[in-house]
Amino acid sequence: MAREVGREAARRGAVVICGGLGGVMAAAAQGAVEAGGVTLGILPDGDRRRANPFLTFSLATNMGHARNLIIAHSADALIAVDGGYGTVSEAAIALKLGKPVIALEAAWDLAGVKRAASPQEAVALALKGVGK
Repeated sequence: MAREVGREAARRGAVVICGGLGGVMAAAAQGAVEAGGVTLGILPDGDRRRANPFLTFSLATNMGHARNLIIAHSADALIAVDGGYGTVSEAAIALKLGKPVIALEAAWDLAGVKRAASPQEAVALALKGVGK
């Protein structure tokens, strides 16, 4: 699902910003790169060697979880594909900043988060939320 979110975002001209490591982050970046898009990973540590191989650019912050603030402030909208506390913290910060947050198959709930049934719907809602 995350790979398709990345692919759809790239098809529609969006840059994919993620935490830069594995799992959902790598899948979204992979989908974007496969579709010819640009990806930016905001890494929690200072070691770029831990970055997933699908990043066009990486930023080694050495800030741990505080990097979630950078992600939320840098993104125009957030799409969460399930996720744990880190994802919830990014979503909460983005909501506080007035940014659209779209969730796909998230087990958690925050007031203001919109739910999408598919990766295509999630990207469409995110882009609509930022006027694109």
